[in-house]
Amino acid sequence: MSKLICSIVIRAYNEEEHIGRLLTGITQQTVQNLETILVDSGSTDGTRQIAGQFPVKIVSIQPEEFTFGYALNRGIQASSADLIVIASAHVYPVYPDWLEQLLAPFVDPKVALVYGKQRGNGSSKFSERQIFARWFPEGSQSHQLHPFCNNANAAVRRSLWEQHPYDETLTGLEDLAWAKWAMDNGHKISYAAKAEIVHVHDETPRGVYNRYRREAMAFKRIFPDEEFSLWDFLRLSVFNIFSDLWHALLEKKIAASFGSIFWFRLMQFWGTYKGYQHAGPITARLRQTFYYPRNLRTDAPQSRDVARIKYQTLNEEEE
Repeated sequence: MSKLICSIVIRAYNEEEHIGRLLTGITQQTVQNLETILVDSGSTDGTRQIAGQFPVKIVSIQPEEFTFGYALNRGIQASSADLIVIASAHVYPVYPDWLEQLLAPFVDPKVALVYGKQRGNGSSKFSERQIFARWFPEGSQSHQLHPFCNNANAAVRRSLWEQHPYDETLTGLEDLAWAKWAMDNGHKISYAAKAEIVHVHDETPRGVYNRYRREAMAFKRIFPDEEFSLWDFLRLSVFNIFSDLWHALLEKKIAASFGSIFWFRLMQFWGTYKGYQHAGPITARLRQTFYYPRNLRTDAPQSRDVARIKYQTLNEEEE
């Protein structure tokens, strides 16, 4: 068998609705000499059964052990390739050259991490789509000057991970912390716009609040001098609500998006504020809230000459 081009590590918990689509997309990639590792943290639905229909190695961890960093470290330990692709279980690739585009920047030996574009689908809240468009623009960047990245769609060098595994104590943003370490040690972060995935988030207001609260707690750990005040909450909420309303009006989506714009932005920034104010240990109850909740103007997209992957369970209007 020839040398593996990459190992794909997927973190999952009760992802039966999404995991089959991601694994199907992986089978359609131009890069085929790969292995897939699924790190399952105690799924009680059909996630493992669906994954078992594909060439996937399943690594099991206990729910009480889970953090994003711990799950990634366990998955990478079980992998073999020099390049490690990281994907959330509720994403799926848009094009068959997703992996090819994501791995291409590693031709530069100084590149430590590459992350790709993310977009929403029909179930995504309008504000989430605006965030994706801002965070993941249409143009690639071979040498990024800040450590932002996102492990829903990213790849790293195994040799550097061996030097510095993911922080298992953070409540989120383990990707940002790793990227900061890489940049501090003279390595490059790249953004590959053509490595596009759809990221499915269909959260309740409480889910959005909890996501941004745990990420703010992590951000404060990584950058202890940063502050987020009540004035920041008010200022950013008002600005982003009006910006989203304006763009929704331009896109003729105001009626469908009006209510969600208000609650999404308020929960986003209230969660951020509360996360910055948190002091004390991460209790078992808080971990349960973060990781196992009870409920779960954009840039014009670039035209490409690559045919999109066709998913049997996905209609075009859902993308």
